[in-house]
Amino acid sequence: MAATKNLLAAFAAAGLLVACSSDPEPTASTAGAGTVRPGSQEDLVANVGDRVLFDTDRSSIRADQRPVLERQARWMGQYPQVQVMVEGHADERGTREYNLALSQRRANSARDVLVAGGVAGTRIQTISYGKDRPESLGSNEEAWSRNRRAVTVVR
Repeated sequence: MAATKNLLAAFAAAGLLVACSSDPEPTASTAGAGTVRPGSQEDLVANVGDRVLFDTDRSSIRADQRPVLERQARWMGQYPQVQVMVEGHADERGTREYNLALSQRRANSARDVLVAGGVAGTRIQTISYGKDRPESLGSNEEAWSRNRRAVTVVR
């Protein structure tokens, strides 16, 4: 009986060692070559970031968000064939008309930083979704803060 317990314990320990020493699950950025195509939306999301967030009722780029757009501009410099759409979004508060105008200003602000970073304006289109495409459902500051955004999408 003791020998059986010892044998089971040894197998369990060996199983744990094998599990701990195995390679981690591959991710989009660590998987085999070709998983994330350079210059693709997946590449942008994984290696640069595709969105910037805004303060309530504001369309100016926050200082903590500017580096994302600067990285996007450098990334677009590496892939001159890439064209993007900058989507402006707003949270659920306010009228439809107000949010469409606000989210257009947000998209334009993001576009302006990309152009200032050397990206040709002809490669960037903007669109305003207002509050029609929330990323996060909910009527609280956490949800609203994620919905106040501009998202860069590879076309």
